[in-house]
Amino acid sequence: MSSCGWWLVYSLMTVRTEKKTTSSCLVQPLPSREHNSQGDGEDLDQPRKYPRSPMADESWRLPNSVQQLAATGQEPSGRYLLREDEPLGRNLAGAEMPEAVPVIDLGLLSASNDADEAAKLRSALQTWGFFQVSNHGMEALMDSVMTTSREFFRLPIEEKRKYSNLIDGKHFQIEGYGNDQVKTQDQRLDWSDRLHLKVEPEDERNLAHWPIHPESFRDVLHEYTLKSKRIKDDILRAMAKLLDLEEDCLVNQFSDRALTYARFNYYPPCPRPDLVLGIKPHSDVFALTVLLMDKDVAGLQVLRDGTWYSVPAVSNYTLMINVGVTMEIMTNGVFRGPVHRVVTNAEKERMSVAVFYGMDPEKEIGPIADMLNEEQPARYRKMKNKDFLVAHYEYFTRGERVVDALRI
Repeated sequence: MSSCGWWLVYSLMTVRTEKKTTSSCLVQPLPSREHNSQGDGEDLDQPRKYPRSPMADESWRLPNSVQQLAATGQEPSGRYLLREDEPLGRNLAGAEMPEAVPVIDLGLLSASNDADEAAKLRSALQTWGFFQVSNHGMEALMDSVMTTSREFFRLPIEEKRKYSNLIDGKHFQIEGYGNDQVKTQDQRLDWSDRLHLKVEPEDERNLAHWPIHPESFRDVLHEYTLKSKRIKDDILRAMAKLLDLEEDCLVNQFSDRALTYARFNYYPPCPRPDLVLGIKPHSDVFALTVLLMDKDVAGLQVLRDGTWYSVPAVSNYTLMINVGVTMEIMTNGVFRGPVHRVVTNAEKERMSVAVFYGMDPEKEIGPIADMLNEEQPARYRKMKNKDFLVAHYEYFTRGERVVDALRI
């Protein structure tokens, strides 16, 4: 799992696509919203405009490489420290999970409709909102992905900055190497660097941000993207069966203009793991996340019933899968997107690679029509995906979930 929230909004609000998905299980029309949740009369059907103001005299907007900060051995500055009033931010030690993370054999689940695997999947989705998959066909590729990822982050800073997510060193864009956008002087920063790349639609790839060093990076990422998509589709088909939907119902929600991003996360050692987070608490905003986790260093924590639980490091070449809030809406709240965060480690670096599967920005998301009836009416309003992403960020900054505000 990994953060995929407000740093997507800046880019997605400018995306223009011409094709829309069609399916036998299109979303049901829901009541329109006359104003947004903050009561300011703003129409969420209209794209939000963000001014691009000069940043040359505002150095606080330009965060340093966390990797460089860690190399100095100095304690993190106040920009990285948790605050007393920060929602969901305390007790970084985390509790031990009451049971092991469910592991689903994807080969059995996909090929034989194994009842035991389906039962494990249902239980995982309805309790934790995430699970591991084994026998997925990516085992031989996972080591290559992690190796090339580490090699990139070990390049000299001058080389990595060739792929910066700051245009002219000033203006933030979603893709590239760097950190989250810094919008306010009191914004708390995460202890992580990342490389964020659009991988689908393939004709929208911006190869200027795809590293040429290490030399294998582009080929490895392309192959990983293709195989990860097959895993995503297999899981969506299994989820559809659990919901008594047609097998391809969920798969068909993703058009050929649906967005897929790969995010390479690097967490350097942190001298104050008791006060600094690698990634702030959040729920993934897209529909589904396929996460390749560090097999040696843990750091992921998930919130359940008010308690933060520490997820152990993965083993045996399993991948972590988690539901995002878009899927929560599509399934009418049957499957919920878990709130999670990443903690830091005082001695060891940590890597992860997340692939986020979203919808066409122009698509309207809402509960799938085939799941609705008089006894089970729609629980969420319908909203265009790109506007939902904007609303998600506004609620997220207040420690709230936008999907809860969309309840009917």
